[in-house]
Amino acid sequence: MMRAFLALLARDLRLAVRLGGGGGMAVFFFLIVISLLPLGIGPDRALLAKVAPGMLWVALLLAALLTLDRLFQADYEDGSLDLLTMGALPLELIVVAKALGHWLTTGLPLVVAAPLLGVLLNLPGEAYPPMMAAMLIGTPALSFLGAIGAALTVGIRRGGLLASLLVLPFYIPVLIFGVGAADATAGGFSGEAGRQSLALLGAVALASLVLGPLGGAAALRANLR
Repeated sequence: MMRAFLALLARDLRLAVRLGGGGGMAVFFFLIVISLLPLGIGPDRALLAKVAPGMLWVALLLAALLTLDRLFQADYEDGSLDLLTMGALPLELIVVAKALGHWLTTGLPLVVAAPLLGVLLNLPGEAYPPMMAAMLIGTPALSFLGAIGAALTVGIRRGGLLASLLVLPFYIPVLIFGVGAADATAGGFSGEAGRQSLALLGAVALASLVLGPLGGAAALRANLR
């Protein structure tokens, strides 16, 4: 079973590299949004530093939403999803492999790009470590919770917008605690508010690792009948 899981994960990673348009598109969208913000807000460096954590997280969240429809839709259209459901791998593990592949090809590149784009917003140096830790903890939750919305809309053409609307309320806690981890820690990890935000964000991420596969598998069963 583990060999089948790793084979499915490796397949998704190879397809993402060959076809492109997933992580690259998300990072490009992330870059565009962050590049336009200083033009809209103005040259006030103090104001940019104040809004930087929130703007980085909002742009990252929107970039992740942009790629949700590719979680299951392509496999559904070419019949691969039906073959996967008839295999020995449980549907919950299929959802885990898909969500993990989405994070590795979309969420992780966004986390890597975030510090570089933080320079454009004059993000304070002490905010980088907690922001990176929060994004590493929070972005898997975006992929696993997004798998529920992608599974619910798997049979709908151009269902990416509907999937985004469905999962957006579940993304709000990730956004709040992620911003709080970077915004409330003037002394890096030493701030009590920042540690609490990281702890709550970790709790949300752990819950998503359970609810995402269960909810995604239930939605796929309902749509593939």
